[in-house]
Amino acid sequence: MGSAGMVDITGKEPVRREAVASGFIKLRRETVEAIRRGVVAKGDVVSVASVAAVLAAKETPRLIPLTHPIPIEKVEPEVRVRDDGVEVRVRVATTAKTGVEMEALAGVTAALLTVWDMVKSLEKDETGNYPDTVITGVRVEVKRKG
Repeated sequence: MGSAGMVDITGKEPVRREAVASGFIKLRRETVEAIRRGVVAKGDVVSVASVAAVLAAKETPRLIPLTHPIPIEKVEPEVRVRDDGVEVRVRVATTAKTGVEMEALAGVTAALLTVWDMVKSLEKDETGNYPDTVITGVRVEVKRKG
């Protein structure tokens, strides 16, 4: 107990790697309609969440302490408004010595948190809480190497 460190990858060769992660934020129907109509006070939820996904994927080593800084070659966010919330998928690709699943997960999580931040005024109840707002299903769907 009490120790931590990055895994030594110096002996590994760079390989093409890709990961896809996804997640969902459940929202009130009224909130979903506000997103669709483009009337959320903070702006375009889909666009801002997409940018948040890209930024988080690129900044993963600053967010997750033991991840390696790797060259991110592509971040492809997909933000879809559903009837009961917003679904996010993020694909990340690189040629590196280690995988990009943490980058994809960071992208998804940041996008979902961004959605929450942008619509929180619409999701609050009379006590200032969020009884209907839930982030679920954050997971790695695909991990490819080679």
